Formats: sequence, structure tokens, C-alpha cells
Amino acid sequence: MKKMKLVMVGNGMAGVRTLEELLKIAPDLYEITVFGAEPHPNYNRILLSPVLAGEQTLDQIILNPLSWYAENGITLHLGQTVTQIDRVKRVVRATAADGAVTEAPYDRLLLATGSLPFILPVPGKDLAGVIAYRDIADTQAMIDAATQYRHAVVIGGGLLGLEAANGLMLRGMQVTVVHVMPWLMERQLDDVAGGLLRESLVQRGIRFEMGAQTEALIPDKEGRVMAVRFKDGREIPADLVVMAAGIRPNTALAESAGLHCQRGIVVNDTLQTITDPRIYSVGECAAHRGIAYGLVAPLFEQGKVCATHLAQFGIGRYVGSQVSTKLKVTGIDLFSAGNFSGGEGFDAIVMSDPAGGVYKKLVLKDDQLIGAVLYGDTVDSSWYFKLMRDGRKIADIRDKLMFGESNVGDVGHAGQNRAAAMADTDEVCGCNGVTKGAICKAIKQQGLFTLDEVRKHTKASASCGSCTGLVEQLLMTVAGADYSESPKMKAMCGCTDHGHQAVRDAITQQHLLTIADVHTALAWRTPNGCASCRPAINYYLLSSWPKEALDDPQSRFINERSHANIQKDGTYSVIPRMWGGETSASELRRIADVVDKYQVPTVKVTGGQRLDLLGIKKEDLPAVWKDIGMPSGHAYAKALRTVKTCVGSEWCRFGTQDSTQMGKDLERALWRMYAPHKVKLAVSGCPRNCAESGIKDVGVIGVDSGWELYVGGNGGIKTEVAQFLVKVKTPDEVLEYSGAFLQLYRLEGWYLERTVHYIHRVGLDHVKKKILDDHDHRRALWAQLQFSLDGEPDPWFEFEKAQVDLRQFEPVAKIKTQEPA
Repeated sequence: MKKMKLVMVGNGMAGVRTLEELLKIAPDLYEITVFGAEPHPNYNRILLSPVLAGEQTLDQIILNPLSWYAENGITLHLGQTVTQIDRVKRVVRATAADGAVTEAPYDRLLLATGSLPFILPVPGKDLAGVIAYRDIADTQAMIDAATQYRHAVVIGGGLLGLEAANGLMLRGMQVTVVHVMPWLMERQLDDVAGGLLRESLVQRGIRFEMGAQTEALIPDKEGRVMAVRFKDGREIPADLVVMAAGIRPNTALAESAGLHCQRGIVVNDTLQTITDPRIYSVGECAAHRGIAYGLVAPLFEQGKVCATHLAQFGIGRYVGSQVSTKLKVTGIDLFSAGNFSGGEGFDAIVMSDPAGGVYKKLVLKDDQLIGAVLYGDTVDSSWYFKLMRDGRKIADIRDKLMFGESNVGDVGHAGQNRAAAMADTDEVCGCNGVTKGAICKAIKQQGLFTLDEVRKHTKASASCGSCTGLVEQLLMTVAGADYSESPKMKAMCGCTDHGHQAVRDAITQQHLLTIADVHTALAWRTPNGCASCRPAINYYLLSSWPKEALDDPQSRFINERSHANIQKDGTYSVIPRMWGGETSASELRRIADVVDKYQVPTVKVTGGQRLDLLGIKKEDLPAVWKDIGMPSGHAYAKALRTVKTCVGSEWCRFGTQDSTQMGKDLERALWRMYAPHKVKLAVSGCPRNCAESGIKDVGVIGVDSGWELYVGGNGGIKTEVAQFLVKVKTPDEVLEYSGAFLQLYRLEGWYLERTVHYIHRVGLDHVKKKILDDHDHRRALWAQLQFSLDGEPDPWFEFEKAQVDLRQFEPVAKIKTQEPA
């Protein structure tokens, strides 16, 4: 049977979800062709904000890699914009950047063209430095601008605008948000919650111009934006202007084809356009019953219904969506649904605790909950939304309604109890419409143990991520002990069935000293291993048998082979070590001379109190190291990165201990230490904690009677506060206890496992037992670490001892001239 031809215009989340649903139920019905205007495969647009904030990379937000299209026989045209639909011949025509035209015939056409950002029609809107915030290119443009410019203005105080402002602020820009309305996110929040959000963001350093109307964008002499002028005549500086004032359905292509458009491409309940039943439309471009939805959940509902009709099953109708908004704006949990404004004829139950950062408003009418807005505490949001959706009468629980589900009846909802109390039909993931029953079934039948596995099999928690905590609770509830033990049961990679712990145990128990020994002893399936297992095995060998195991530099990542951080343009970053963040005039002069001599384009002060030289050519690295004459900062390695310090009692009138000297002593003792992952330390001279010791792998805080030690902090994507370990009296004890903890982590941590995750896995009680309760074992751990680090080479200067392959630094042209004729 000859396959029909399905062409999809648009390669975004809604369209590709429709294809995924179609391939599940009718994988052989169509030859599928997809046109995407961007040069990227399908990615999670919701997660552009973490990319801008530096918390995730573009690779991490890809939903369907190029291999997925190939595996499913989909012809993918990236970087091509469809410019014409010939409905008579049933052909679409697309144009690439170089002018090349591609034609594709169709039997069915799916329009998933999404939306376009609304650009304020003001003078200067086309200036350089004025951008929207909609896709990867916009995100990259903001990241690049943040490296060159200081002042950013974001026009629009909705979710997108606030996320843009937060990301630019985290990248060092001074950000002002301009919002014409009296409070932020007026579509999702009431005035009180919007005011609380603004106060919180002001405390973080974002400035606001509320009720301000932009009149014009002012250019500089070179034609780049330099200021924003308001209608009241005031001006504020702006090297970058981000338009985040809303979106509009992208209907231009549909309109040119003669399809009826009104607030979007008008579709019926089967997602067919009312003008041409061969043409379907889903996503932000589609208007169903007069509504164009902008949230993920209804768009995925549309995709599922559309797929059943494309598959010719003729079942399912999309009748619209009752939507709720559950968001995390710059780390603050928000939720709203229904009519949360209230007014005459409505009752409102309000709980406001500004100091605690919590606000709740429940709106009632005719004995029903018809609206809710939650700020800071959204744990009951799913329950409130279910009450609204079901139309449940609430007279019997009205007095307890504000206090949440745990206070209604006998069932609690904290921790695993909440997941256990849910019915199988209750929805967990609103974005993807995944119920508790579907997740539990997948966990049981597929033997799932990790959050990533659940995401892969069910899509739960794979979109906005707001249900992640509940999915983890279900994992713990269903998998039980297997969940906490799951990393041990999970294979290290496809080369073996053994997990990380089994490999570590074999190395120590069998005294294995080379990667080949491990492969032989554990019957590795792949003779040479792979890029996932080789670096891990190499680390386990070196940490288990220091001065015996044979290091294999080729089993390290590129940065550790080159001993510098590779950048996106192929150049490298060099960060010399500055003990405890302290430097001297001599060091600064040498750095300045290197910057001039090698034309280093950027010098940046890092968060770890060091200087970063960015943009160095690979062939220049050995000479740069030599001319700087300072030790390697190991900023490229899974190793000790920095020991951040404040000035302490030597200079500060609040200081109780000499934190700078303590930091220098710690760094000199530990600086050659490789570990399962990067390690950061900090020493603060008093409880004011200016060095941010509370979010480091090891944090030391000076108090009147000595030092407090904290472990397992993390300032990354998800900030984790370090846990108190012990209080000691002397600097020598700080060294001993810190070193013992780090050696325990080196011996028991799994490769690429941060200290916070190591402690979560083994428990803080285990760490205390090994370090606090067993004095001999603590001293032994500290001695083992000192033995391991003694004589460890500096790779910037001791090339032969550190096994640095100098051939990698030779210019390509020179290498070619050495090839035999």
C-alpha cells in the first residue's frame, strides 16, 4: 500500500508532539516531511530561560535529536521557511537562506507555525541591540550582549520578560523591566501577589518602571540603541532592549493560502481548518472556538486529538481546555487558575504572610471554588485545580480549604503520603496529561528507577518541570527501596551491566591498575569502552591506587587533556590559581603582559575570585602558561577549583577569624586534588558569610571560639544549602576534617556525582560516622589524601610528569608540513 504524504510546517513542541502521537498509533501510514525555520531540531522552548541564566546548555533542552527524525523515517528540512501553500496542486514551497527552493507535495498538511513576538511600534524598534525573546537565536544574542554591554531594558513584565531580566542580571547586566500595567504578570496574578513578586525581584537587583509607556528607542552614533525614552520625557540607558510584550499567532502563511484566520488559524474540534479539511493546525497559531492557547498542556491535548484524525481513526474531539498556570519565576513558585480576581457577588478567602513570602487567595461562588492564586507555596495547587475542574461543592470543607488537602479528611500530603493518597486517575503532569496510574504502571512494567527514565517513557516532568517533585514521590512510593538503590543497579553505560559501585569495588578488591585490567576482570562487552565509562574508570583507578594505577590521559575529557577550558568558538580560557583569591602586583603585571602579548580579547573576574583570560588560541597555551608563571587553576578539571575567602579579621572590623589565611592554607593543601566532580570551598571570617560558604562543597565559617564546617552545598541549577558537619577550634583541625571529608568523597563518590548528591545517597549520618565518630579513620583519610597529592604535577609546567601531549598544541599548518610526501 502506497503511503500518503504528510507535510508539517513548523518544528516546535506542539507539532512534533502530534507526530509522536501519530507514530504511536499509525507508524506506517505516512511519508512525513517537516520544515523548520530554525537550524535546530525540536527543543523545549520553556527551558530557554535556564539557558539564558547559564543553568542549562542548548544540548540539554533538545527534545528530539536529529537521530529521532532519521529513526522514524522523517525527512527534515532545517533552516527553511515555507513561503507558499498551493492548495490546488497540494504542494508547499520553502526557501532557504541561500535562496534555494524546496517543494514538497502533500495529502495532508499540518500547520504548526507557532507565534511571533509582539514588537512595540515605536521609533527605533529596528535598531541594533533591539531583540525579541522567542527562540535559541534570541537567547544566544542576549548571552553575547551580556559579555559586551552593561545596561539592559526588558519591555514587558510577564513571565517571559521576568525570566529574561533574571537571566541577564545573572550574566552581570544592570536590568530594568518596563511594564505598562500597575503590577507584574497581571494575567496570572492579582495585585497583591504581583506586588510581592516585584519586591522579591527588587531585592535581587532588578529595577522596575511600572506604568511606564515607551515612546521611542534612542540610537547612538553607530546606530545601536543607547536609551529608552518614556512618554513623560524621562530616559534610561539601554545597550540592549528585549521586547517581551506578548505574542501573536503566526498566521501569515495561512492567510496567504486563503485559510480563514481570526485570532489564529480557525480550526474545528478535529483540529482541521474550517476552510480546507486536508489542512490541520495545532499549537499557538491555531484558534479553537475563538481561543488561541499559549500554554503547553492544551497544545499537547490538541496534538493528541489531531493525531487520531490524521491516523484516520475518526475518534476524539478537542473541546477546549480549562487551564491553570503553575510557574516558577526566578525560583519563586506561583499558581493561578480560574477567576481569581473576584469582585461583587464573589467571596474570597485570603491568607497573606509577606514576611514569610506566602500569599493565597481562594475565590468562591455558589458553594464552589472558582479561582485561586498562590504565591510562594503551591503545594496544594493540583488539589485546588481539581476542585475547580470537578465543580465540587465545598461547604463541608470551607473552614479548612485555605489550609490545604492535608487538613481535609484523614489523609496527609507531605512527602510520599501525598503521592500515595492520589487516585490513579488524578493528573500529575498537566503539560502532557499524564496520570498517576500511567506513571506507576510504567515504573512497574518497565522497571524504571530514575527521573530521567520516567520522563523518557511517560513524558511526565519533561516540559515545564513543575511536577518533578510529585513524580519523584511516585518513584519512591512505587519503587520503594529500589528507588534509593537504583543508581547502583543502573549500568554504568552500554558497555557493561555493572554499575559504578560494582566497578569501584572490583578495582579495590582485585587491585586492578589499568583500564584494560578492569575490562578483563569485569568482562566488558566493548573492547575499548566508550566516552562514558573510560573517564570514570580512569578516575576510580587513580583515586583507589595512587602512585600505582596508570593514568590514561586519552581517557580524560578534552578540557583535562588540553588543561584549559574550550570555548564555543574553539579558543580556550586560562585561569591561573590565586591562593584564596589573593594576588600581587607582580602577578597582575605578568597577566597584563600576557593579555597584550597574545591579544587576549577578554579578561573576566570569576565568581571564585580569580582572573579568567578568554579567547586564547590552543597553540599559544604552553607559552601563555610559561609567561604567566602561576600555577594551574584547574578550572577545566574535575578537581578542586577555588577556595573563596573574605578579608576576615585581618582587615574587617566584623571578622572573628583570619579567613584569608585559612583559605590560602586549605587551597595550598588541596590544590592538586582530582575528584569525582568539581569541588569548591569557601572560608568566611564571621557568620555574616560574605564568602558564601553556605553553598559550597565545603564551607568554613569563623566564629568567636573557632570554626564551623559545612558540607554538600551547591550553587548550581538547583541551589542546595550545605549541611552542618562539625565545629572545631584550630586551623589544623579545619584542614584535617575538611581533608577527611573530601577523601571520603573521593573514595566513595561516583564519577560526575557532586558532593551534595553523594551525601543524599549515603546519608549525612554515614559521613559523620566515618569522620566524627571514628577519630582514627578520620586521621587515616586525611593522611591518605596527603599521600595522594604529594608530588602530583602541575600540568602547566611539568609536562612529562603530567603526561601532557604537547603535539596537540602544534599549529595545524605545521603538522601538515611534517607529513611525508
